Amino acid sequence: MNNEQQELLDEAYKNFIDKTKRLNLYLEINKDIIVVEGPVYNATPRLLIKEEFINKCKTDSEFSERWGLKIEERELSRKERSDYYYKHGNSEGIVEGSLDRPIWEEDDVAHKWYDDKNIPTKLITITYKDKTIESYE
Repeated sequence: MNNEQQELLDEAYKNFIDKTKRLNLYLEINKDIIVVEGPVYNATPRLLIKEEFINKCKTDSEFSERWGLKIEERELSRKERSDYYYKHGNSEGIVEGSLDRPIWEEDDVAHKWYDDKNIPTKLITITYKDKTIESYE
């Protein structure tokens, strides 16, 4: 993730903390925002830590919507990796379409070639308060 995305995540988590810090965790039964640790006879409730909050936004659309933070991660297709390569990583001066076509019929071979060139495999999109930032990994 890039710095802008990290700032959005920080802002969303700060909002989460600000809106939940006055809760009496011993009386709250909302398992969406509280984790209970320790044995039953001595359990200690706590708010989600930042990593838990982010993971929950990634995996639980209802929770994500509630807090206004949408995080999408998806694998790039061979075509998307190819487009990225020709837009950002074509430092070898290869002309698009000049590569041996039969090799590109095999997705595994193509992905290996892009892996060797360190072309990203994943697109991460983060949206918070109507601001969307994309990055590639």
